[in-house]
Amino acid sequence: MTKHRVLTEFGMGTSLRRRDYTQAATRAVQDALWRNSINMAELYGFDKSAMMIDVDIAVQDPDAVDCAAVARVFPYGQISVRAAHGGLDIPRPDGDGNPTVIANAAISVSFDMERADD
Repeated sequence: MTKHRVLTEFGMGTSLRRRDYTQAATRAVQDALWRNSINMAELYGFDKSAMMIDVDIAVQDPDAVDCAAVARVFPYGQISVRAAHGGLDIPRPDGDGNPTVIANAAISVSFDMERADD
């Protein structure tokens, strides 16, 4: 059997004033999940714990993301979170205070299974 991706979802999240990269990342994941009904496990006849969920987070300061905290958003599955450089930091117009942090998330769901054409 081989890991096969069956779904990819995208989301965007922000931290408006606190420059909290983890909060922005968590909100990006929630944005991707909360507006979708992901029932892939049932569709393929797998238990939800069999879902392999790979999360890519893009922010300007990837080292500031607590990947374990982002992973806790998911109630089940085998979660892998990786932070990379991307997203945006938008400075305040007056130059005072923290910038607005924008994070992007890509969530891929895979299962260990054979494909019909294998």
